[in-house]
Amino acid sequence: MPPGVVHLQLTTQIFMKNILLLFFLLCVYGLTGQSVTEMEAQLKEATTASEKLGLKYQIASLLINKDRDKAEDYAKDAFNLAKDKRDTGMQTQVSFLLGRIYEKKRNNRNAKVWFESSLNYAKADKNVDYIIKNVEKISNIYTKDRNYREAYNVAEDAFQYFSTTGQSVSEMRSNYDVQKAKITRQERELLKQKEQLEKQIALLEGDREKLSRKNSTLSRKTKELQEENVQIQDEKSMVEEQKMLIEEENERQRGRISSLTKSQLEAELEKEQLENKNLKIEQLQQESEMKLAAAEIENERNKLYFYGLLGLAGLLILTAVLLYARYRSKKKSATELKEKNTLIENERKRSDELLLNILPEPIAAELKENGSAKAKKYSDTTVLFTDFINFTAIAEKLTPEQLVDELDNCFKAFDFIISQYPDIEKIKTIGDAYMAASGLTERRTLPTNMVKAALEMQQFLDEVKAERRARGLPYFEARIGLHTGPVVAGVVGINKFAYDIWGDTVNIAARMESNCEAGKVNVSETTKNLVQYQFETTYRGKIRAKNKGEVDMYYVAEKLGS
Repeated sequence: MPPGVVHLQLTTQIFMKNILLLFFLLCVYGLTGQSVTEMEAQLKEATTASEKLGLKYQIASLLINKDRDKAEDYAKDAFNLAKDKRDTGMQTQVSFLLGRIYEKKRNNRNAKVWFESSLNYAKADKNVDYIIKNVEKISNIYTKDRNYREAYNVAEDAFQYFSTTGQSVSEMRSNYDVQKAKITRQERELLKQKEQLEKQIALLEGDREKLSRKNSTLSRKTKELQEENVQIQDEKSMVEEQKMLIEEENERQRGRISSLTKSQLEAELEKEQLENKNLKIEQLQQESEMKLAAAEIENERNKLYFYGLLGLAGLLILTAVLLYARYRSKKKSATELKEKNTLIENERKRSDELLLNILPEPIAAELKENGSAKAKKYSDTTVLFTDFINFTAIAEKLTPEQLVDELDNCFKAFDFIISQYPDIEKIKTIGDAYMAASGLTERRTLPTNMVKAALEMQQFLDEVKAERRARGLPYFEARIGLHTGPVVAGVVGINKFAYDIWGDTVNIAARMESNCEAGKVNVSETTKNLVQYQFETTYRGKIRAKNKGEVDMYYVAEKLGS
């Protein structure tokens, strides 16, 4: 088989394959970088419920800060589609999105309804992230309305859910470590795939150079055929000149014939006819040979043009394929790395939040940066102590499980109350005693928020007391004592480290608590002088404190002007 035909077949196969790849590249490129208008146009052409659900959710997410009414319509349509499909995961996400839309529109009532709906779907789907997000949103709405009891109930319900499903902080941290190791392995595999793709790109670059050299060869042959065509045209001109000479000879012969006798004329005529016949035969042969040569030249020229076009198209398609392969590889690697980095960042944030639940923010930052935290002295710290009255007697009336549940409910409520005040830190619990402090910063602070928190704790216990008394059940009553002064704070321990405070201020606060009555908040004169213009106080007398002599005590009744 001639080399030209073999090359034509190979080039045609490459051409067809690369045309398909180029078409795929154009389709993929057209789907990236879509705006809301483009996505709405695509939504009109969508045929499946899954496509419509995904597009409407994305459009609503993009419009949440631009056109909230339109975003609400798209989100509700998406929710109905997810509901029809019974897709619990998408119902969770779309319900949360609707809650955010109503939150942006300052419609807290509808926002709470959708956040609660999303919370229920998240529990059914066991989606921990959305459970935490919805609990935080609902709790914030109740807190803005100063409905602390309902906010606490929401947090308590989430805690009970995690306790029932077996989700714990240690388990989440373990899952994070396993996920991080898995991501590290996947990153190594991606790097290997990237190296393999780079090798394939290098091979394709070599093929492109080979095609370039073949294209140069085809260009050279094209030039040679053009030169041959010029030569044939010259030969054709020479044939035309010969025909003109023959015509002149025929004219001359006709003049000579007119002067001959009849017999001579007949002889000459026969001779002339024989010569003309031979001449025509030669002319026909020459014309046939010329036509055949011209046809062959035209055929070669058409083949040459066809091969040249195929080679050029193949080179362009190969270049496009190389660029597409490189683009897809980089995009895929970047997307996967971005997803993994986002996952790692989310887990890191969770770890930071867990650390902040144990330590104050400045101490946690110092511990992460240096691996240890230095002890510091603070001059204006307010210490709070609580203790339940007749705890032992009440404990004898309850089962161990009931006792722990009641104590846990109270301490969770205390945690929630102090979380509303950024300057208050929970220090620890000791049996049925609860300890917190404010002013553990470099700047000077007043104990106003600490007194508010103490009064809210007693208010919470009064509500629980009324409920349990109506049901004939035992209840807790607490004493609360406060004192303001200097303390030393620091982190102690290695494996199970703890943040604690020391000093006479802690001892005096404990003395304030032990000399308090049930349901009251007892403060020292130092604390009273700092809040006397915000709260109504009642003088109680003096008590003796170690290393301080006698200290005046005051009950805090209520906030002035309330």
